[in-house]
Amino acid sequence: MHQNNTKPLHHFFLPSHWPVWLLISLLKINSFLPYSRQLKHGKLLGRIGHKFLSKRRAITRRNLALAFPELSLSERNKLTLDHFEAMGISLIEFGLSRWASDKMLSKHSIWEGKENIQKALDTKRGIILLSAHFTSLEISGRIMKQEIPVFDVVYRRNHNAFINEILRSTRELSARTAIEKRDIKSMIRNLRNGGIVWYAPDQSYNQKQSEVLPFFDVPAMTNTATSTIAKLGNAVVLPFFPRRLPDGGYVLKFLPLMDNFPSDDSIEDTKKYIKILEDQIRLCPEQYFWIHRKYKNLPKNYENFYKDLNAWE
Repeated sequence: MHQNNTKPLHHFFLPSHWPVWLLISLLKINSFLPYSRQLKHGKLLGRIGHKFLSKRRAITRRNLALAFPELSLSERNKLTLDHFEAMGISLIEFGLSRWASDKMLSKHSIWEGKENIQKALDTKRGIILLSAHFTSLEISGRIMKQEIPVFDVVYRRNHNAFINEILRSTRELSARTAIEKRDIKSMIRNLRNGGIVWYAPDQSYNQKQSEVLPFFDVPAMTNTATSTIAKLGNAVVLPFFPRRLPDGGYVLKFLPLMDNFPSDDSIEDTKKYIKILEDQIRLCPEQYFWIHRKYKNLPKNYENFYKDLNAWE
């Protein structure tokens, strides 16, 4: 099922899009190489990005200094490089998400808490797969498809129509439907019909149903809409987090259903989610999306944590 305004990718075969076509072609070729070789290519891409993307490197270092003040400068710099390598691998995994075989992905996958999936299904209600932006998120969808064949995924529309179609069509290789994140009505409708919606509300958010809440003890604009969506969709909430293992392969971790969720207090509900998320980040801190400005969009009476980024390059 596709949205009405979608276009086949061949509609974008214009000279202005050729650099993206070249990248997609290289990712496809790379996806047929031995898995260990692909990981090395990903790390190399990450190291190149670390060297030349100075602004993103500064944002990452600043985020890590805020979230992990106990780390020394050398430890934070090492974690920053590790993060860029993880981001590079995620680009390689985007190719795997489109072209890898189910057999190959199954070989490199470990499921934890699979019994929690069945408990959620046994409720006969809609299910919110509550996740977050980790670098292995893309490929985890392809892996999940082997055990959870029908689910919808919420995505953020890209301003570039061609890239948006690449992202959407890749995700719909795993999911039944890709729902744009502002399309709350579709999420609720699918949940009311007993569907499964994969939702990651962790990035900075300053619109309706947002609050300033601590993230690693630092104030961050936070999406509190999960409670409302769960309540209106009559859904249970199943936390799900993917993790890439150090030598390759993936752990798909499904935690127990969240108790008393949604409650009558969306802020307290969101704090429960943040606590779970922080615990999962600590398992693999290099794999969380620190490259984005997690602590942006704060009200004027809060500090602008990114005003001196040049000092963090």
